[in-house]
Amino acid sequence: MLIDVNGSTAYAYTGGAASDTPPRADRPAVVFVHGAQNDHAVWTAQARALAACGHRVLAVDLPGHGRSAGPALATVEAMAAWLLDVLAAGDVGRAVLAGHSMGSLVALEAAHQAPQHVHALALLGSTWPMKVSDTLLETARTDEAAAIDMVNLWSHASIAPAPPGQPRGVWLAGASRQLMRRLSERNPAQLFHTDFVACNTYANGGAAAARVACPTLFVQGRRDVMTPPRSAAALVAAIPHARLVTLDCGHAMMTERPDEVTAALADFVCGAD
Repeated sequence: MLIDVNGSTAYAYTGGAASDTPPRADRPAVVFVHGAQNDHAVWTAQARALAACGHRVLAVDLPGHGRSAGPALATVEAMAAWLLDVLAAGDVGRAVLAGHSMGSLVALEAAHQAPQHVHALALLGSTWPMKVSDTLLETARTDEAAAIDMVNLWSHASIAPAPPGQPRGVWLAGASRQLMRRLSERNPAQLFHTDFVACNTYANGGAAAARVACPTLFVQGRRDVMTPPRSAAALVAAIPHARLVTLDCGHAMMTERPDEVTAALADFVCGAD
């Protein structure tokens, strides 16, 4: 789905819902926000499942990522403002915002900027501050391909059990790396470095969390070394009414544990109706 946002094209995947099963008006829209050097494709399983349950789904590509036009935005605040513009342009009054990693900061900041438009928050693989090591920042600036390899190594839990039903020979880290490389080809202007700097410099997480009043879900990977559960403890504690789900996986939870992530989100979204 293409949406005109302030004269630029924004893309959102709608979950492939059949035209004869339109979204139910009594259920909130669910808006998915991807992380650094990713696009809507990381949410495919979850978007399809929630669309099939009668929710309107928008899995967006942030500017400069995937099919959305424009350069990548340099701050989390700017991404959040853009996301709210997408909701307005797409005629979404209130939505459940689900964000992964950098996308979780975007969702949190959007709830801070316009709480009246946020029905609930789901923050996956989140932490704040979301600091990026100097080594990774510099590698992303000077050798994006190497940074992609580093992040894929750290994002997947090699000793975690394989997802149920995964065919033999499927290489999850390889598929993730290929997505990131494809994004580099489409936007060679140091996309990864721009995203990392946005995460690294986002300073409003504490104030934003303190103002969250809507239902909130955290999903953390027990083996996540990018945003380990211990680093997220302060953010979780800052939203005392939040629910926490911990899965046996790494940072790339939507591919490592697709069914469990989908179940956690579906249970949460239905409870927040």
